Amino acid sequence: MGTSTYDEFRGVLRKLSFTKTRSGRHETWQKKLPDGSVLRVTLKHQRGKDIPRWLFGLMLKQAGIDRATFERLRKD
Repeated sequence: MGTSTYDEFRGVLRKLSFTKTRSGRHETWQKKLPDGSVLRVTLKHQRGKDIPRWLFGLMLKQAGIDRATFERLRKD
């Protein structure tokens, strides 16, 4: 399992129709689901840097996707 960058994660979030709603100390990305619930993902502003593995797993969980889905969308 390789590492991914914050920029790659932003690209995947855009493909999943997440929008950046806030940019302060960290960026907040969100997506409203058909049932009315909202998924929120918090990202650091770091550009091009690798995401630590422990944090990457938490970010995938916040986005509601698994590693395979992330990899597929990253390559598209």
